[in-house]
Amino acid sequence: MATQSLCSSSSLFSSTSSSRTKIEEKWLGSLPIKRRPMHLRLSNGVRARASLNSDSKPIEIPRKWYNLIADLPVKPPPPLHPRTFEPVKPEDLSPLFPDELIKQEASNERYIDIPDEVIDVYKLWRPTPLIRAKRLEKLLDTPARIYYKYEGVSPAGSHKPNTAVPQVWYNARAGVKKLVTETGAGQWGSSLAFASSLFGLECEVWQVRASYDQKPYRRMMMETWGAKVHPSPSNITEAGRKILEMDPSSPGSLGIAISEAVEVAAMNADTKYCLGSVLNHVLLHQTVIGEECLKQMEAIGETPDLIIGCTGGGSNFAGLSFPFIREKLSGKINPVIRAVEPSACPSLTKGVYAYDYGDTAGMTPLMKMHTLGHDFIPDPIHAGGLRYHGMAPLISHVYELGHMEAISIPQTECFEGAIKFARTEGLIPAPEPTHAIAATIREALKCKESGEAKVILTAMCGHGHFDLPAYEKYLQGNMVDLSFSEEKIQASMANIPQVVP
Repeated sequence: MATQSLCSSSSLFSSTSSSRTKIEEKWLGSLPIKRRPMHLRLSNGVRARASLNSDSKPIEIPRKWYNLIADLPVKPPPPLHPRTFEPVKPEDLSPLFPDELIKQEASNERYIDIPDEVIDVYKLWRPTPLIRAKRLEKLLDTPARIYYKYEGVSPAGSHKPNTAVPQVWYNARAGVKKLVTETGAGQWGSSLAFASSLFGLECEVWQVRASYDQKPYRRMMMETWGAKVHPSPSNITEAGRKILEMDPSSPGSLGIAISEAVEVAAMNADTKYCLGSVLNHVLLHQTVIGEECLKQMEAIGETPDLIIGCTGGGSNFAGLSFPFIREKLSGKINPVIRAVEPSACPSLTKGVYAYDYGDTAGMTPLMKMHTLGHDFIPDPIHAGGLRYHGMAPLISHVYELGHMEAISIPQTECFEGAIKFARTEGLIPAPEPTHAIAATIREALKCKESGEAKVILTAMCGHGHFDLPAYEKYLQGNMVDLSFSEEKIQASMANIPQVVP
């Protein structure tokens, strides 16, 4: 049955059952039905239609996370100890992570069961809706069919709770009392604060200075859930003090914030560190997105020709794309899978594939990844969640194997696309997914020229309700495109450790 949208010329307030059905079928969190639907109300107020007809089953929350490593023909290179350059052993990671997360980080199992307690929390917002962007299609006058998987319905407003909840749960089971972390735009920090409040753990967050200043409401959100928040670099840690000595006005970076959080975790026995992206277990948890989406696309009889997601550290992109890559490797489908990164921090498209530290101070294991150099500090673009010097090692490996491609887009084009999206679809995107939206619009316009009716699936990983100052800057004509200088990046790359694989 063909899906309907809100593009109908009929009044949205019409009392006819036909118009009501069209409005209701906008949300594809479950299956289209042939009779008047009933509704479920999620905790955040978003209405998700329940599939209740006898011919179909509702889309359910996945019971297992998917591990792409199990299906790759070549396994990714191991992380190395930062001092010995030997492969990391489980005990090397124990000061930072509980045993269960360490096992997941090194696992080659295809599927890992999601604990019932985690699924119980997921039920607050999952499954998330798959939505066809018919109003955007109409604006672009494109034959392409555009779908977006919307993760902004979570309590924190993004995909980040998908991993925050299990990370906190595993730490709580291990008897950990306090968690520390970094955050850029604040999506991850607020998600960890939310999850920590559910399981009774203390939470301390180092937020990148540029975002700390740009997004005060994210800090307030974290504090509402009980977290303590510091701007990074800070005077609290040795890593932060060193940066401030060199540059008292440093805008910070995710690499610096990671160094500060890791330093605190390593020095306190009752404290562990949580990471919101990059590591294998984080990407693993996010695959609930793609697993749901596969079922949703199948339910409406669609197969994507192109899958697009923004990339900073890579968790949102991996969460949507990895289950589809599994199907692609098995020969069932053959979509193009495209990562989109900011032109000001293009680790995939401009970085080198090498072993590098995950943080600025060199405290983390060395990971084989696409990197701009661990002491590269990106310009303070508004997509704070994408200001990371490296790409997730597993995404980097998949990119090297040729299973995906990557492009970079400047922020003014991204916000131009975001305005079009907001004024047609009604949702205001966070600055990070505006990169995926801009790339989607590029492709849809190519389809307009070629006449191809491609199916484009994109990741809408969060809302931008706390990012409105960035929109104000764009609307007032004050936003400029920022990019790195070749001199700056070459200096940073010169400090990448020389490791023989």
